[in-house]
Amino acid sequence: MSDEILINNDRFTLYLSEEKIQKRVKELAAQINNDYRAKVPIFIGILNGSFIFFSDLIRDITVDCEVDFLKLSSYGDAKISSGQVKLLKDLNCEVKGRDIIVVEDVVDSGLSIDFMKKIVMKENPASFRVVTLLLKSSVAKIDFPIDYVGFEIPPEFVIGYGLDYAQKVRNLRSIYRLAPNSPVQR
Repeated sequence: MSDEILINNDRFTLYLSEEKIQKRVKELAAQINNDYRAKVPIFIGILNGSFIFFSDLIRDITVDCEVDFLKLSSYGDAKISSGQVKLLKDLNCEVKGRDIIVVEDVVDSGLSIDFMKKIVMKENPASFRVVTLLLKSSVAKIDFPIDYVGFEIPPEFVIGYGLDYAQKVRNLRSIYRLAPNSPVQR
């Protein structure tokens, strides 16, 4: 794939290569495997964005585990969060007394992960941790730590590796960021 792509008249430049992402995913899995040696956590993927990261991460998890998914929406087709989180698909697993690891593609404003934590904590899990591929720490407004972070990034619009632009380009193997001089800045 090229170091630069054009989508809907917006120019994006390569930010994180496939190789760099895969190396970091393996490192995160190794950390989690070490932390959960004698446990059977439930990994909860946040759809749609986390599905590629979730898939790669779970294949490197060696501890016994379960998986489930939750679907939230706060973006629609926009490049910035609407500020309102909607639950589109609820959990199918029993959370009470279980070790929960939420898998997120990106934590930016923190609204979605905060919403997710409130849902899970109502069910009294044994523990609650978050793994995210990307953290925009300078804009995240959360009052709890993100336990496993792939990469801290500035508050820029990024696409690829599960991250979409109006529900498209999730299938890119690398992550691209909106170029500063792109014709359309929203």
